[in-house]
Amino acid sequence: MASVSHYYPAIAEIIETLQVERLDEHRFRATQLDNPAHHIVGGHIGGQAVMAAALTAPGRTAHSVHTYYVRPGDASRPVELRVTAIRDGGTLATRQVTAHQDEKILLETLASFSTEIDAPDYHRQCPEVPAPETLPPMQAQLADYADELDGHWVHPRPFALRYIDPPSRLAVELPEASPRQRLWWRPDGTVPDDPRLHTSLLTYLSGVTMVETALVMRRATPASTFNALIDHALWFQRPVDLSDWVLSDQVSPSGTGGRGLVNATMYNRSGQLVCTATQELYFGRG
Repeated sequence: MASVSHYYPAIAEIIETLQVERLDEHRFRATQLDNPAHHIVGGHIGGQAVMAAALTAPGRTAHSVHTYYVRPGDASRPVELRVTAIRDGGTLATRQVTAHQDEKILLETLASFSTEIDAPDYHRQCPEVPAPETLPPMQAQLADYADELDGHWVHPRPFALRYIDPPSRLAVELPEASPRQRLWWRPDGTVPDDPRLHTSLLTYLSGVTMVETALVMRRATPASTFNALIDHALWFQRPVDLSDWVLSDQVSPSGTGGRGLVNATMYNRSGQLVCTATQELYFGRG
């Protein structure tokens, strides 16, 4: 699914559309975030698929999601999500979600859910980074480019972003490209206290921000290069509090054949690992 560079919905719109409409036990209607190009945003429909799967697995929490984006769709019209209950075990449950529009498949998702169990708890430590309060908002970092692209770089976003490493617009002017990009993020608004929604928002956020790390290695920006998600995998290690900042430590280890690979580890304010994500993107003609 292609990213949309010049359109940023409000966080309230994202939250509303992630809460898909249930048609029957295993079918859901998903309203898209329309935009001038009518592109369906991959991270958004991916988050909707996670929500649909979660609604069919009550009492369980998503711990991993794997999505393949098959073809683009029309964001001016809704998408039907069809969920198949592949397995309901004592601890783990598996769901398959297929997104349809005009009977064409847009994506395929496999999601795994778990009940709570008592087990050892460990995680990789959070890297030492500046606190988000010590960093300027992204719009302040890019104030010198406020006149470019009709104010694209300083336009309000649904998530507040504070970069530790340069955002792509600054990075393209540096003498060397860095494969690593670290930033703090949090929703720019109140998020209801629903773990399923928080998981869906993590899916959305990773889908729309991780691309930038691969673009830095291509000496490009989201506003200058067509890109589309090919596949997207997330592991949700611990509950996340979206009323506070989350650190995303992103690395692009490889780019080849018009594709870029990005890995991200996300930590909460106290340094706990909350999510690991990997995605591959396509760069080329739409």
